[in-house]
Amino acid sequence: MLPRSGDVLHVTRAASVQFAEPLLFRVIRVHDWPTYDGWIWLDGYELNAAGDAVERRSIFVQASGLRQVHPAAELRSRGIRRAPAVPARVPARAG
Repeated sequence: MLPRSGDVLHVTRAASVQFAEPLLFRVIRVHDWPTYDGWIWLDGYELNAAGDAVERRSIFVQASGLRQVHPAAELRSRGIRRAPAVPARVPARAG
């Protein structure tokens, strides 16, 4: 699987030994830099359990070890619910 911008990935030890502690990662870009066969550089954001970006990172991983997740499903499985978005207030028109 080659990720694309906007994908949310579950990054574990299967992608690289440096990820003994798994993380959620939202992809900004996949670099086309030459690397070892099957390895890729990704730029993106590490996400917290609520799905909010907490740190921008560049990671070097094996593409075959990445697992794409659906953000809402991942949050539900952790028992976390986001508050619904509140629409912006529109001022009344002067008549």
